[in-house]
Amino acid sequence: MTSVAGVRWGLVFWEQAGRAYAGITGPETRTGTAPVPEGATFTGIEFAVGTSLRAVPTPALVDGGIGLPDTTRRTFRLDGARWETPGPDDAEALVESLVRAGIVVRDLLVADVLRGHRPAVSGRTVERRFRAATGLTQGAVRQIERARTAAELLAAGDPAADVVAKFDYFDEPHLARALRSYVGRTARQLREGAGGAIALDLDQRLTS
Repeated sequence: MTSVAGVRWGLVFWEQAGRAYAGITGPETRTGTAPVPEGATFTGIEFAVGTSLRAVPTPALVDGGIGLPDTTRRTFRLDGARWETPGPDDAEALVESLVRAGIVVRDLLVADVLRGHRPAVSGRTVERRFRAATGLTQGAVRQIERARTAAELLAAGDPAADVVAKFDYFDEPHLARALRSYVGRTARQLREGAGGAIALDLDQRLTS
């Protein structure tokens, strides 16, 4: 499956051949190929930009991740404690428990910046806090999110010229470079649903 650049970290749980696994995934700054083991079933949780794990700095997760030890079908270990392994219906309850325990934290300054506010601190302080919380610069977050949204619109049938204008790309070649770097698809592939499986929710009007 084609993995797509993304600005969020997450928890992922899967079972394969009777064994259970868990891991932490990090933000991804580029497209790539992700293995999908045959017969495996997955449950994933993506966390908002600006949240982080108390025990694992988000910059250490960028373009990678770590496996969690002692995982069973019923429990997994995180930050020195055991937690119930979630399914799709109880993922939110797990997140609430992790927040209450202080294991998942949020930098309120970063949250304000993402809402468009200008904190009363220097730009250097904002960028340092942003990078510490997200593992990325503000510019990288904007570029990745812009390319992902552009890909979704192209897959839904929007003309490339309209997407260029909507997201302030310089021209169609500029858009094409962003798609190649962050999504791993051309505009034509996105319109036609070509290129195989991709880790992005696409509302495609055309398939092939």
